Amino acid sequence: MIGDTLLIAFYAAIGAAGAGLVGAAALRGLRNRSVSVSLAVVAAVTVAAMLAGTMLVSRAMFLSEHDLWVVTMVCSMAAAVSLVVALLLGRSVVRGSRELAEATRALGEDGSFTPPATAPTAELAQLSRQLAATSTKLAASRERERALETSRRELVAWISHDLRTPLAGLQAMTEALEDGMVDDPRVYLTRIRAEVGRMSGMVGDLFELSRIQAGVLALSPTRMSVYDLVGDAIAGVDALAREHGVRLVGRGVDAVPVEVDGREMSRVLANLLVNAIRRTPADGTVAVSAHREADRVVLSVTDGCGGIAPEDLPRVFDTGWRGTDARTPPAGAGLGLAIVRGIVEAHRGRAEVCNVPGGCRFEVHLPAVV
Repeated sequence: MIGDTLLIAFYAAIGAAGAGLVGAAALRGLRNRSVSVSLAVVAAVTVAAMLAGTMLVSRAMFLSEHDLWVVTMVCSMAAAVSLVVALLLGRSVVRGSRELAEATRALGEDGSFTPPATAPTAELAQLSRQLAATSTKLAASRERERALETSRRELVAWISHDLRTPLAGLQAMTEALEDGMVDDPRVYLTRIRAEVGRMSGMVGDLFELSRIQAGVLALSPTRMSVYDLVGDAIAGVDALAREHGVRLVGRGVDAVPVEVDGREMSRVLANLLVNAIRRTPADGTVAVSAHREADRVVLSVTDGCGGIAPEDLPRVFDTGWRGTDARTPPAGAGLGLAIVRGIVEAHRGRAEVCNVPGGCRFEVHLPAVV
């Protein structure tokens, strides 16, 4: 009895395996056809495997001609009906895949993706969600690209304006010197040196920003104290603060360690301090503080600029941003804060700005070290 059962199972497996091999070859040959053809082949192979196994077992059992005919008719009708039902049920999958294909085509043409209302399978629903997420990311990327292109155009316009004015002055002064029309050439030489220095600084900022945006800013981090870093930065801008009548105050500068590139981070603090001093009116105060919060070190520079318009706060660190009526445009090219953000992010930190009573506060968040 057990032997007969095993023999029946063997014949059924042989018939189903043969149909499966034929179906696999058919699917391989039709792999570049539509999903409806593939579903039809899969349904036909499934029905054919059942039919082949049943017929092979029936013949092996040596049924009478009548019984064999009855089994053959029953299996054939069941196979035909099963195939039709499978194809009808597969139409919803085909229709869903076509709707998803149309929505995906729109994503390639205009960047928008509207997922189908319903998805016939979990896989198509997951694919639809992933495409919707991709569409959202692409829209955000295009928005960032437009904002970047706008800032680049503004930067080119401002740089051209800032260079045209001193170049015209340099040309006029050199022509006057050549023509001998100047009583005291030293005055003009001093002005020429000052203008050349200003333009040299502008070119240096452009070069630094280009290195940051290209991702080739080389850092040499060393362990140092924030207290020393802030002290050196304040000493470097003390003369400028006295010239503008601004008080520099170090409030709560803790001696916490950080691992940073000292030269680049000094530039960050110098840019923030110079920016704050130039925007703070005479007899105003620029306060610097530094402390540790959990796994980060926070350095802040607070000025008395009067505040930044709320709608401009997200643009403060953009390349070429110079401010609005709430913050008089600076004399530079609008690169200082963009350089600040780039250097801080290269240190795996972040730069932020917020309004405070009477001014604004710039914060630099850096990873803390043990």
